[in-house]
Amino acid sequence: MVFLSFHLQGCFRRNVTVVTIYASLGEEALSYSLNETEVTTVICGRKELKTLVNISGQLDSVKRVICMDDDIPSDASSIAYNWRITSFAEVVRLGRENPVEADLPLSADVAVIMYTSGSTGLPKGVMMTHGNVLATLSAVMTIVPDIGTKDIYLAYLPMAHILELAAENLMAAVGVPIGYGSPLTLTDTSNKIKKGTKGDATALRPTLMAAVPAILDRVRDGVFKKVNATGGFPKMLFHFAYARRLQAVNGSWLGAWGLEKALWDFLVFRKVRAILGGRIRFILSGGAPLSGDTQQFINICLGAPIGQGYGLTETCAGGTFSDVDDPSVGRVGPPLPCSFIKLIDWPEGGYLINDSPMPRGEIVIGGPNVTLGYFKNEEKTKESYKVDERGMRWFYTGDIGRFHSDGCLEIIDRKKDIVKLQHGEYVSLGKVEAALIVSPFVDNIMVHADPFHSYCVALVVGSQFTLEEWASEQGISYINFSDLCAKEVTVKEVHTSLVKEGKKAHLEKFEIPAKIKLLSDPWTPESGLVTAALKLKREAIKKTFDEELSKLYAS
Repeated sequence: MVFLSFHLQGCFRRNVTVVTIYASLGEEALSYSLNETEVTTVICGRKELKTLVNISGQLDSVKRVICMDDDIPSDASSIAYNWRITSFAEVVRLGRENPVEADLPLSADVAVIMYTSGSTGLPKGVMMTHGNVLATLSAVMTIVPDIGTKDIYLAYLPMAHILELAAENLMAAVGVPIGYGSPLTLTDTSNKIKKGTKGDATALRPTLMAAVPAILDRVRDGVFKKVNATGGFPKMLFHFAYARRLQAVNGSWLGAWGLEKALWDFLVFRKVRAILGGRIRFILSGGAPLSGDTQQFINICLGAPIGQGYGLTETCAGGTFSDVDDPSVGRVGPPLPCSFIKLIDWPEGGYLINDSPMPRGEIVIGGPNVTLGYFKNEEKTKESYKVDERGMRWFYTGDIGRFHSDGCLEIIDRKKDIVKLQHGEYVSLGKVEAALIVSPFVDNIMVHADPFHSYCVALVVGSQFTLEEWASEQGISYINFSDLCAKEVTVKEVHTSLVKEGKKAHLEKFEIPAKIKLLSDPWTPESGLVTAALKLKREAIKKTFDEELSKLYAS
């Protein structure tokens, strides 16, 4: 079963294993995943059905397709492809007329085979048992404050993402209504919202959300862009109120709480809260590191705690979760009740558990939430999973962390993202990108390092709104946004901004890109350059922009 939505609970009730696959993986990866798991029934939308038609000759086992839309495309003929295509409305009718008893699963039964989008090669299917899922959900229920039927959850991430699967299962378990949206229709100003109509958050007015950092970064950037464009007294008032609240969060000005807090909420921040419906009381962030600036923005402007979690598909999203009352930034909290976490030495990268002032090393997660391994891939499973003498199953994450004295974990690196430069310096690509993406001129960025050079370079997707506003202020004429990004003066301005942010983040000189290529077209899952969770697909980006990268090093 594939292309999961609210059918998940029905499949669980009948002990049917569900396969989740990102629709944006591409035709080769899609046919590979469907054939490897011998899927017989596919659940999808009209758009995905067209993709299935394109690869129909490559599919070995598909017999039934359930289309969520009633208007099934005429070229998806069941006669041509030996498929039985049924609308979801018809499935509902059949189920009502032919009720069946539950066939409840055991804890060790495989609930989900989730295919990771990955950044290289073909996707891997992670096998999660019902016990894995319940371990994570029961642990998170002890962390999220007072979750119950009075809440409303806004779901907009793909259910093929482990964070969303865990979140929606949790909501179903405690009876929280779920409203479905999309990243492109989330707010009133989102790309796919018709001018004058409401976004998903405004219409639903949720109290709970799960989010990936890329989405929260967009909300933050959108607010600051609007405030700065307004100018004058409103701009001054916003930044003054923000500074006062930041002092309160940092504990340096207690007067910014109480009556003053209520004043700023009424005069300034309630307008910001309206962006996400005005009722958000808790946000869970996961999937990638959240910048300190964005975390502070959410705490201050939305007035809601943001719980930053750390987990992987291989650990069924379980790992760590920050405490609700922890105002610190850059950390992902202590281990969840279902998880055991240890650090092991990585001498090659210079990270050791006896480092001072904090132990550092590769993060290894154990516990009942650690999954069985990779479907039909015993070699990769043995490489990443280990079972100790007590029978505890551990997953070796490849992420580098350090433990603070209060037991909170901080993610500081990733083994795969570290490149050694010509003179022996190590550059952590992910760390540098996280520091530079806060530049208002940047919509996305990929840093590239080469062992044969002493410096790194970067591909930068420009922020159209900010750059066009800057060009207007500078009196710079241009034909279109692509033309603006190609101008030397624009590239110089963006690079200057990156150097400024790099110094602010205390990056070493060799970590700050010496040269950049400014791009005008955004990176989307549809383009194949980022995953559905908006993580960079480095190999795909490097292949697409190989010529541009070569020119940066040659110039």
